[in-house]
Amino acid sequence: MTTTGTPGPALRVRVPSISPSVRAFLATEAGSAMVLLAATVLALGWANSPWSDTYAALWETSAGFHLGSWGLELDLQHWVNDAAMAVFFAVVGLEISREATSGELRDRRTVAVPALGALGGLLVPVLIYLLVTIGRPEIAHGWGVVMSTDTAFLVGILALFGPACPDRLRLFLLTLAIVDDIGAITAMAVFYTDAVSLGPLLLAGAVVAVMLVMRWLRVWQVTPYALAGVVLWFAVQSSGVHATLAGVLVGLLVPATVPQREHAEAVPRYADHLVEDTTAEREHVTELAARAAVPTADRLQRALHPWSAFVVVPLFGLANAGIALDTATLGEAFRSRLTLAVILALVIGNAVGITGAATLAIRLGLGELPGRVRYGHLLGGAVLAGIGFTISLFIAGLAFDDPQQLAEAKIGILTGSLVAAVIGSVLLRWLGERLPLCSPGPQGPPSALPPLPWRAPA
Repeated sequence: MTTTGTPGPALRVRVPSISPSVRAFLATEAGSAMVLLAATVLALGWANSPWSDTYAALWETSAGFHLGSWGLELDLQHWVNDAAMAVFFAVVGLEISREATSGELRDRRTVAVPALGALGGLLVPVLIYLLVTIGRPEIAHGWGVVMSTDTAFLVGILALFGPACPDRLRLFLLTLAIVDDIGAITAMAVFYTDAVSLGPLLLAGAVVAVMLVMRWLRVWQVTPYALAGVVLWFAVQSSGVHATLAGVLVGLLVPATVPQREHAEAVPRYADHLVEDTTAEREHVTELAARAAVPTADRLQRALHPWSAFVVVPLFGLANAGIALDTATLGEAFRSRLTLAVILALVIGNAVGITGAATLAIRLGLGELPGRVRYGHLLGGAVLAGIGFTISLFIAGLAFDDPQQLAEAKIGILTGSLVAAVIGSVLLRWLGERLPLCSPGPQGPPSALPPLPWRAPA
């Protein structure tokens, strides 16, 4: 105990900051939200303009290829939804794999709160949807529509708050969205697959086995996995299972483990040889050595994520968000139980499910939310998690064949996502710093990191 002299420095507990790779991921998602929003507005404007017939005609245009007697032909909307979106789901799989291998999903206490929050955010919205649609089996089977959070829009809105939004809240919601995506993808594979063709499915299984062997052999090049992924997509497409699941499998199977240390230590030696003799051959060898020192999943995600964020997802929004919003359509939609069920499930279901489950996890001591995260932040973030745009529209297209039901589901998704964005932002701004800390005790100083940029660092 100190009896004389000046008092010692205050005790501070350092809260781990978000890793550069996660910050780059969040930055790309934030920029993607702006492009996706622009594409959605364009789709709605186009579908409700005097040229609305050209919107439908464009996405119904057939395109394909043939090699002898074998070929594949889809309309442009299905090329976007089935083929291009496989890239989006591959990025989701890569992020899940990376977080489980070297990120936040490794630590039980760190992942417990967002994982249980995600579980509440999956089950409570589905329960609300089923209660509202009870007695209507033709629309009740669309419960998967309300299961997912749109990461791009969520991160984009959080970016607008800058330092007022704690970094740990961003990480909590990103981890929650990842666990949420696992649930939505599982539901899509199990409950929204019609007929299955055994031959192509066996071929898909063989390709997966080949990729597992490549992992076991520590193949670090991206190209073999990319080629296997293309073959896997065609096999899954032919099997009757939705082809985008091939993207998820590729993302999960590409190695995300850190290579052996000697690989990284060898890079300077190759670089020194290049300095001694700047030949094309030594440049190529040095480049290969540098690539071998970085996890294959990280390199593939760096290549795919910008394409997914700035091309694939906005293109998906453009192809699927074009809904007629005339008075008759809106009147019929807002009188339907399907639209009401989607809105209530997205807004109230996520708010109650995520906040309740995460609070229970904290109170039971299963985990914590350090770093200035308060219950006001948690509640606002939980409501924002009701923005269920991309995967919700995706599952709606799988769940509903009837054009009227599909339109009602889409109107519910757009309305519910908009309401969740507005209410969540207001709650985050108004209640953010007013309620107690989620994890009381010594808290580290506020993060000195700058506000989230709109672009990922080069």
